Amino acid sequence: MENVTTMNEFLLLGLTGVQELQPLFFGIFLIIYLINLIGNGSILVMVVLEPQLHSPMYFFLGNLSCLDICYSSVTLPKLLVNLVSTRRAISFLGCITQLHFFHFLGSTEAILLAIMAFDRFVAICNPLRYTVIMNPQVCILLAAGAWLISFFYALMHSVMTAHLSFCGSQKLNHFFCDVKPLLELACSNTILNQWLLSIVTGSISMGGFFLTLLSYFYIIGFLLFKNRSCRILHKALSTCASHFMVVCLFYGPVGLTYIRPASATFMIQDRIMAIIYSTVTPVLNPLIYTLRNKEVMMALKKIFGRKLFKDWQQHH
Repeated sequence: MENVTTMNEFLLLGLTGVQELQPLFFGIFLIIYLINLIGNGSILVMVVLEPQLHSPMYFFLGNLSCLDICYSSVTLPKLLVNLVSTRRAISFLGCITQLHFFHFLGSTEAILLAIMAFDRFVAICNPLRYTVIMNPQVCILLAAGAWLISFFYALMHSVMTAHLSFCGSQKLNHFFCDVKPLLELACSNTILNQWLLSIVTGSISMGGFFLTLLSYFYIIGFLLFKNRSCRILHKALSTCASHFMVVCLFYGPVGLTYIRPASATFMIQDRIMAIIYSTVTPVLNPLIYTLRNKEVMMALKKIFGRKLFKDWQQHH
């Protein structure tokens, strides 16, 4: 008989067992988290406050910024606490909650990136009908659909994982609670969990990736054959290339992590992949999507210009 126990908590092994490296990791991830909060927070405030940014593209960008703040906040605060703590426990309920929100927000981002690529495809390839196709009702429905589908997708994983029986070991070989490390500790049959992880998660991530890819290829093809202006083509290619880099940094590691079956031999690679799509990508998104955007830069100058002018008035 296997020693099946009721698990009350798990011990997160974290990124490294080397004590000397933990202050360094703490500093790096604290800086990354603060940049994420400031960068995405600024975009969110700007999209809400600036009337000239009340368009479909910026509506989705605001959603993405909100997502990136929440997505990093699911894992990074707990990781930072564990890096300076000797006890790295997380309750069973806390673990399942973290797992749920990680998959909920991650899946929403995967779908939202594909919606944003479709929005750019309509704007560039069908500009005369853009306001009709991407009207406010359609934008709200697309965003709400992404959030709702992802919520039930994550609920599937959290319920399925919560119903597993766990053996004696409490040590979770990861820096946050995820399905694959938990399946490693399970005593009960995990074939259905593995199947759902590979097929459903793989379908969402790879489906989103191919739809994004298709939109960008269609944009480039349209500009290449219908609009022979080298300047416009160069601008579109450079924009698509930077967006595509973010897309690859998100979808690539997600696909590699979840399509492959759970195995202890791949846990180090899975942790590295998780760092890329849960911490690096949310920091890059505001930089890639806004720094080369004239409207956003003008809005930034306008908002901060007002603030500087008010400060100057107060001091004079």
